[in-house]
Amino acid sequence: MSLALAMILAAGRGERMRPLTDTCPKPLLQVRGQALVDWHVKALAKNGFTQLVVNTAWLGDSVEAHFSGILGFQPNGYAGFPLSISYSHEARDFGGALETAGGIARALPLLGEVFWVLAGDVFVPGFQFSRQAFDEFSAGDKLAHLWLVPNPAHNPRGDFGLAETGLAVNLPSSNVAPRFTYSTIALFRRAFFDSLPFGNPGGIKAPLAPLLRAAMDNQLVSAELYTGPWTDVGTPQRLAELNSKTWTQDKP
Repeated sequence: MSLALAMILAAGRGERMRPLTDTCPKPLLQVRGQALVDWHVKALAKNGFTQLVVNTAWLGDSVEAHFSGILGFQPNGYAGFPLSISYSHEARDFGGALETAGGIARALPLLGEVFWVLAGDVFVPGFQFSRQAFDEFSAGDKLAHLWLVPNPAHNPRGDFGLAETGLAVNLPSSNVAPRFTYSTIALFRRAFFDSLPFGNPGGIKAPLAPLLRAAMDNQLVSAELYTGPWTDVGTPQRLAELNSKTWTQDKP
């Protein structure tokens, strides 16, 4: 089996989305008539990234059943592209989610040397998972490349700075330089996660932000600003707003 070149994060409980997520995993909530995660899968497949890893925890069986059902009816995959999906079921193996870095480390044996990572609960209908971006990152020396977005109302201070050189910057709280919000879309090398055991056999729970900040301090993280439509679908109100708008962006 070939190694996957993209991982979709779908393990979160979605506490702020309750009661919607009491019975439905957040990545399966509907935006414009299709599950949030389907927007990602189709966009990846259109650019040739058809071997994917999905991690699960909360209602993980529902996530796998969703993809199995679609692929059962569409043997040629999403949007006519053949698709192969592997799963990292964190709840089955460890009783719950391992947080972002812990979950990625757990899935590393299924992933290639370089791979996309994206959250299954953001809506970004115009984003292109381009092969050029993938190849340019692969040829470089950075451990991660992040896509940052202008700060939404719920994160007015942002997360990271962006230098003119294209480096992501870990700004101290006292620094007044502009910050931007991490879109939860990135390219990573396996080596970024070397501080965690390969495959995370012990189920260590580890957040991603501390690893990002440490790598930024060593100038090992590049970034760019994405200004297209982007929504962190973190509350029922944001989901309702998305579904009440008229979008000009075609379905992926």
